[in-house]
Amino acid sequence: MSKRIMFTGGSGKAGRHVVQYLVEQGCQVLNIDTKPLDNPKVRTLITDITDSGQVFNALSSYMGLHEFDPSLRPQPIDAVVHFAAIPRIMITTDNEVFRINALGTYNVIEAAVKLGIRKVVIASSETTYGLVFANEPRDPQYFPLDEDYDVDPMDSYALSKVVNEKTARAFALRNGTDIYALRIGNVIEPHEYSLFPKWFADPGFRKRIAWSYVDARDLGQITLRAIEKDGLGYQVFNAANDDTSSDLPTAELLKRFYPSVPVKAELGEYETLLSNRKARDILGFRPEHSWRKYVKQA
Repeated sequence: MSKRIMFTGGSGKAGRHVVQYLVEQGCQVLNIDTKPLDNPKVRTLITDITDSGQVFNALSSYMGLHEFDPSLRPQPIDAVVHFAAIPRIMITTDNEVFRINALGTYNVIEAAVKLGIRKVVIASSETTYGLVFANEPRDPQYFPLDEDYDVDPMDSYALSKVVNEKTARAFALRNGTDIYALRIGNVIEPHEYSLFPKWFADPGFRKRIAWSYVDARDLGQITLRAIEKDGLGYQVFNAANDDTSSDLPTAELLKRFYPSVPVKAELGEYETLLSNRKARDILGFRPEHSWRKYVKQA
């Protein structure tokens, strides 16, 4: 079924692939971003998400491609997908990372809820588990990392994502809107599979992300599945591929790099440590793009 989707951050690394996936599945998408998206099937509306007036205006705008279309009247929106953000630390100052990400998310969710849009999907992050941008390497409380974990980051980026999850929960409780947060693993574009052999040679390099990854096209799939799954209220889902980004068995990675961390669930031979079991069970997520399809192994 075709969906009308307002998508913030569709010009970014992850966003452009997710937007393309949604379009290929028959969705109509308006990209809301500070820079254009090079996609002939998607118009970009230049918007500052930290300005609540601009966000309200954007989410109530006409979605079509051309100002000479037969009708320029806005139509009902099925979902808002919110990916726009400063994507990590060390790009701008820490306070700006937090301000833009936390305030922008508040503005997007508030506008969607007050405009009567009944589905919001927001991009959270694997960094909320506190490993990725910690000042020094640290052990998690347990593996696999699941959605029940007591997230405890110390950096401004991950902290903004935790706040965003709380914002989403508050608005879902306030009026019953379905708001799902995707804790997204390390996003891999198709051309980036050429990097994997280098990572295999240095398995400790990706320890901080627990060797997680999600193919950008599979991120599109889980996003659409979240849009199509109604009635769950507020939910968090890890967005990760089924396996790790290492060619070593998961048990060996744990033994070599996290020997003191308890393992709470039985794991497959190469199973991801950023658990996607909830997304598989509830959303029907089935990743299609394992690195094993694209990387030659010795």
